[in-house]
Amino acid sequence: MRIALGVEYDGSAFSGWQTQTHCVTVQDTLERALSAVADETIATVCAGRTDSGVHALMQVAHFDTSSLRPESAWVRGTNANLPPAVAVTWAKEVPNDFHARFSATGRRYRYLLLNHPVRPAVDHGKLGWHHAPLDVEAMRRAAAVLIGEHDFSAFRSSGCQAKSPVRVLRRLEICRQNDLIIFDFEANAFLHHMIRNIVGSLVYVGNGRWPPDAVATLLAGRDRSKGAPTFEAAGLYFVGADYDARWSLLSAGRIMPVSPTRLPSL
Repeated sequence: MRIALGVEYDGSAFSGWQTQTHCVTVQDTLERALSAVADETIATVCAGRTDSGVHALMQVAHFDTSSLRPESAWVRGTNANLPPAVAVTWAKEVPNDFHARFSATGRRYRYLLLNHPVRPAVDHGKLGWHHAPLDVEAMRRAAAVLIGEHDFSAFRSSGCQAKSPVRVLRRLEICRQNDLIIFDFEANAFLHHMIRNIVGSLVYVGNGRWPPDAVATLLAGRDRSKGAPTFEAAGLYFVGADYDARWSLLSAGRIMPVSPTRLPSL
């Protein structure tokens, strides 16, 4: 049988999602816990792999098993074998043709950027940070050209393994709540480091280093070497994946886990 899971984790505790030799990853940690419940070796597939330091409010994963367990056991039993930084939030038996990655029609991320002269302490590891004032309206004007279907080569990492750099960015909204600048992204899929590279370029616009039309020039040029540095991972959250209603999955994340004085709603 095939089981789908919702998984939440604090990425600062892991070297990313994907299994790696000699590193602590979410995938390895989760698979060990699931294997203990199933009494057999479990392998998982996720909706969107996250890098070291990137968090998830609702990662979706699936696995196959011959073990018969109630759905509650896949949640409570697995969580009993997991460290505090990762938790299974729901489990559901799904048809064998469901695939956490290939069945997803979209992915959603949020980036939280603290725009304040002093770096965060209580929220260290949970927020990106830029010390100089940022012009959010200029950032919005620059971001508008990224909406739609484009070749995002200028925003992909050199190590990106995607076969095509073309993605459909459906949503990029930027708002400010006090000292927090909140970026909401939605696309059919994302390239490696795409969001953090976009954020880095928009920060260059916001602090006046680039004019807003520089982002359009960068996009058209398709040259990553001309872009701003990749922004830090700490403020990036995988919010959820979108699936056809026939799968009946809970794919939306919960309220963003930041300090009460900076708490934005989804």
